[in-house]
Amino acid sequence: VRSFASSHPDLRRSPGVASGGAGGGIEAIPARYKMALTRIGLAGLAVMGQNLALNIAEKGFPISVYNRTTSKVDETVQRAKLEGNLPLYGFHDPASFVNSIQKPRVVIMLVKAGAPVDQTIATLAAHLEQGDCIVDGGNEWYENTERREKAMEERGLLYLGMGVSGGEEGARHGPSMMPGGSLEAYQYIEDILLKVSAQVPDSGPCVTYIGKGGSGNFVKMVHNGIEYGDMQLIAEAYDVLKSVGKLTNGELQQVFAEWNKGELLSFLVEITADIFSIKDDQGEGYLVDKVLDKTGMKGTGKWTVQQAAELSVAAPTIEASLDSRFLSGLKDERVAASKIFQGDYSSGETVNKAQLIEDVRKALYASKICSYAQGMNIIKAKSTEKGWGLNLGELARIWKGGCIIRASFLDRIKKAYDRNGELANLLIDPEFAQEIMDRQAAWRRVVCLAINNGVSTPGMSASLAYFDSYRRDRLPANLVQAQRDYFGAHTYERVDMPGSFHTEWYKIANSKI
Repeated sequence: VRSFASSHPDLRRSPGVASGGAGGGIEAIPARYKMALTRIGLAGLAVMGQNLALNIAEKGFPISVYNRTTSKVDETVQRAKLEGNLPLYGFHDPASFVNSIQKPRVVIMLVKAGAPVDQTIATLAAHLEQGDCIVDGGNEWYENTERREKAMEERGLLYLGMGVSGGEEGARHGPSMMPGGSLEAYQYIEDILLKVSAQVPDSGPCVTYIGKGGSGNFVKMVHNGIEYGDMQLIAEAYDVLKSVGKLTNGELQQVFAEWNKGELLSFLVEITADIFSIKDDQGEGYLVDKVLDKTGMKGTGKWTVQQAAELSVAAPTIEASLDSRFLSGLKDERVAASKIFQGDYSSGETVNKAQLIEDVRKALYASKICSYAQGMNIIKAKSTEKGWGLNLGELARIWKGGCIIRASFLDRIKKAYDRNGELANLLIDPEFAQEIMDRQAAWRRVVCLAINNGVSTPGMSASLAYFDSYRRDRLPANLVQAQRDYFGAHTYERVDMPGSFHTEWYKIANSKI
């Protein structure tokens, strides 16, 4: 498109078109010339959208871009020029944008979830034709995706809900992508996604067709829930080392950098080490100590916990991470409470710093296994409910690169599900079971030490409680069920005979008085 337009001086750029690369615009081409069309379109040019568009163009796929705010279009076009004269073409109106794409047209949307998605769909669909496809690349609620897919199907259009993980850097250089919905639509752009996604040696591109309906968005949602858990567990490891072990930021940087060479090798551990090395350019000391202890969120973690509850799947580590974010938001209340509950909560125990570092490493790893196990169980339960037939091992594979939770141990998770596709829980995979057994003593020491020193470790504690509950053949739930039968006649089952039973607990108890 660029070379064709630039070689014909009688082509005039319309006010509605901006073009990347060396040439001029591609609208108002005289009828005697045949217009070359782009391979794909992208609407929504905030940071993620811009970066993904540039990534696609850099991989050799000519792309049209559009944004309601036209300055974003011009900004993206300028970036395409500066970053290597990439084959990216900007449009200021939706009709020209859609008509610049080869048929069957595929347009990726990267706009804020909710109403903006519906508005963008309406804008695009007015110019699309039967067989064309819309791809939502945002963090959308999966039921919205299923509603939109059905609505588009009635209009003869195809629809994909595609989770994109990796942040702005991932979008630009290779994200993990989770497309679900129309298989036909996925096949339209499979060649693009395979090249644009993160590439992991011996594992391949970090993209796969997830499954039907809203499965892509659902998997991305749970990915984010696991991410919540991962970040919380790392924060607790930091807190124990700093508050109990009295490690300096310099020492913390060295510890996390060293951990990133072993079983904890991951993006989040890597960036944590980096964070501890950054000095405050606005004053003395380290920047991390000046960051307000109040965590934001965008909703996917909350959705994950809600879905776990709806599916009756225990996810205490992920739930603890969400509760911790809620509590972090109560900054003023916590400051006031700290004055009421003043006192030395130190146990007075002498801490061997080297031993503590090693124990925390083991506790963090064991807790992470529980967090990932919970996330995988949520996905498995929803897959069963919806008939999606999701491949958990394949999900672990595409999370190995590009995404926020990328980690070396995802390869072990993939192998666990390859060994047993019907694995009831990641904890009982022979390799993971042995790893937890080898680390549980250290895990218990860390949780007890934290409790004895008044340091909150909700994620690690919840993970340990999850493990301890899962490994026991008998829980005190018998008493809870007896209580339910006592006050509500909810009945109970017995361990020694089949059937449903009810007892007049009150009458029997009071007849003996």
